[in-house]
Amino acid sequence: MSMIECEINGIPVAVPAGTTILNAAKQVGVKIPTLCYHDDLDAWAACGICVVKVEGSPKMLRACATPVGPGMKVITHDPEVVEVRRTVLELILSTHPNDCLKCGRSGNCELQTLAADFGIREIPFEERVKRIEPDTSTPSIVLNPEKCIKCGRCVLVCQQMQGVYALEFIGRGDGTRLAPAADVTLAESPCIKCGQCSAHCPVGAIYEKDDTKAVWNEIKENKKHVMVQIAPAVRVALGEAFGMEPGAIVTGKIYTALRRLGFDAVFDTNWAADLTILEEGSEFVKRFTTGGTLPLITSCCPSWTDYMEKFAPDFTENFSSAKSPQCMLGTMAKTYYAEKSGIDAADMIMVSVMPCTSKKYEITRSDEMFASGHQDIDYSITTRELARMIKQAGIDFVNLPDSDCDSLLGEYTGAGTIFGVTGGVMEAALRSAYYLITKEDLEQVEFQAVRGMEGVKSAEIDIKGTKVRIAVAHQMGNCQAVIDQVREARDKGEELPYHFIEVMACRGGCIGGGGQPHGATDEIRAQRTKGIYTDDEKSVLRCSHHNPEIIRVYEDYLGEPLGHKAHELLHTTYKKRPIYQK
Repeated sequence: MSMIECEINGIPVAVPAGTTILNAAKQVGVKIPTLCYHDDLDAWAACGICVVKVEGSPKMLRACATPVGPGMKVITHDPEVVEVRRTVLELILSTHPNDCLKCGRSGNCELQTLAADFGIREIPFEERVKRIEPDTSTPSIVLNPEKCIKCGRCVLVCQQMQGVYALEFIGRGDGTRLAPAADVTLAESPCIKCGQCSAHCPVGAIYEKDDTKAVWNEIKENKKHVMVQIAPAVRVALGEAFGMEPGAIVTGKIYTALRRLGFDAVFDTNWAADLTILEEGSEFVKRFTTGGTLPLITSCCPSWTDYMEKFAPDFTENFSSAKSPQCMLGTMAKTYYAEKSGIDAADMIMVSVMPCTSKKYEITRSDEMFASGHQDIDYSITTRELARMIKQAGIDFVNLPDSDCDSLLGEYTGAGTIFGVTGGVMEAALRSAYYLITKEDLEQVEFQAVRGMEGVKSAEIDIKGTKVRIAVAHQMGNCQAVIDQVREARDKGEELPYHFIEVMACRGGCIGGGGQPHGATDEIRAQRTKGIYTDDEKSVLRCSHHNPEIIRVYEDYLGEPLGHKAHELLHTTYKKRPIYQK
């Protein structure tokens, strides 16, 4: 690798060829302000705040998109540079609503932070805010173009990372605005509700639909038995909202906080992840051994199921019919738990805490989400929404004691935990599939081949002489590549490249979900991932088929995996919607 030697503010630095001024400056401890730049995305120099001086250049250059050159001498901060940046900020603020107190990003807004850093108290330019009504057409995401600063992050995420092309800039010049492609509503667009646009937005232009008021009302009225469940990825990210390190495992504190908020029963979605493995793993084994439709593709991610129905309807038969853990727990709470506790399901409310905005859509996506005779999940809130509720309740989260979740729908294995990361569903399924095929337990339960941040991971697993070809994909743009590979082999009549495929729409899996605390980068995702695997490693039981509560629910209520009652309560169907097929 060739190295480039240059100077940043007179400080010598050597960096690999192709390194931008922005990243070279980081190497010597110099922070250049940015708004449009994000580590996940290609730099496209939209905002102009990162301008710097380069000796010999007649103009200021944008540090995020300018690579360093041999002998380059860069000045990142001087009075003139600072004044230019201040002017750029003032121009942006002149087109931005001045309603920070009512904005969900107040206190966690990149524009607000920069305005404070530059000491901006007045705007010397005429206000040019365009009044545009928010788009509230989906149950997951609210689009508020009025607050858009045209940084382009959401468009790049939607088009480059996710390959969905639901968002675009419409118009030209001063009339440019953010909108769904073709200027339709978000609900009419190809949007898959993954929330990665909101996760990457630096301001309050895109955010999750807030259901906390409705949840507070259910708790306050005290007329129904209000239950709650938390997803695997929430336990390694919620602490960030309270100043804790990413990846800190705060499961016990969450249980305590939920009880103090007033929930009557606290369950864990990890329990249902173990249940999902018994159903989905059995489904794979049945298809693999009896000649069913392959490859089997996981169905835990609602953004992925939405994408599949829209962009790959020819794969609906390949999708596992198993519901996601969120939905399985909702169904079991209003059937099995209702029966055991003697509480009428009509008097129950189930709230789920998810790292995902798309889970808000999933809870009503089909009739099967009412398998209990009622809506199985009444409200789905994000990690960010739970953090707000805890703060509103005045709970000192960091210093909370740990407690346990409630039984029947709470005990889980390490396999249930790793659902929160890319490769986790596959690894959990393989741990139990090995047992279902051989009737023996694995001595080594880790499958390193499916771990890591590579966009597509593939491997051939040997199950006592039986070869199983698997693939794991995360970040929707990568997922399409896997589907194209399978489709090409299928259409040519060739041997299929995979028997089993795991797909997660968000980068890193659920730990990088659209409802997680803002500011995620690969470094933060790695810390959250480490927390997930640590939770797995310290678990006494690490395979779903060893969960005593799961064994009991089959003995007492469901019968057997894929049996009539299990299929009736725990499985779903899909629709072919080829209007977006590429």
